[in-house]
Amino acid sequence: MKKLTDREEEIMTILWDNGPMFVREIIEQFDDPKPHFNTISTFVRLLESKGYVTHSKFGSSYRYEAAISRDEFSRTTLRDVVNRYFGSSIKASVSALVKDEQLSDDELRQIVETVIKQRNKN
Repeated sequence: MKKLTDREEEIMTILWDNGPMFVREIIEQFDDPKPHFNTISTFVRLLESKGYVTHSKFGSSYRYEAAISRDEFSRTTLRDVVNRYFGSSIKASVSALVKDEQLSDDELRQIVETVIKQRNKN
């Protein structure tokens, strides 16, 4: 999947949190000063061209919705980070978190339990 800009990710979060929306409704979710209609419309069309958003036509307006789930996006993004920065090594990425003390012993145990459960399913 193609990378998203910060603004595109912000719009995707709005769609994931609220479901299908018209551009005006998306704009309402932003803090003041609100972005211009044409700006958000352009971003939504870019998201659609990247495969992240689909639309339905309602008269002369379009209602947009996420084409992929937040979970799918998160997994793809994480996979990209692991591949790009840790040589495709899950071990190296988890080790980096442990070395930086980002994971407690309890969290590490939970990860190991999750891995074991997942492997037992397969």
